[in-house]
Amino acid sequence: MDDLDKVLKRLANEPMPASLDGVEARVLARIAARPAVRAGMGVGAMTIAAALVMGIFGAGFPAREARAVSVLSPLGPVSPLAPSNLLIGAP
Repeated sequence: MDDLDKVLKRLANEPMPASLDGVEARVLARIAARPAVRAGMGVGAMTIAAALVMGIFGAGFPAREARAVSVLSPLGPVSPLAPSNLLIGAP
């Protein structure tokens, strides 16, 4: 850990390389020069319409009620997956 502290202290005391001077300005200039891509009004309207149709369809045609069917009962008196049955065998 002391080696890492020494390396970081030495790095902090060194002068900043000249190649890093003005990096932020160059990056921000390139970002500003790139035009923003925007979706047209039609794409937004189609997305809203599709969401509306899916919502109406989903509310109008509900699915059947689902029931969980389980033959195994972890808290019941007889369970084939109980550790005693798995290790020793069926009683």
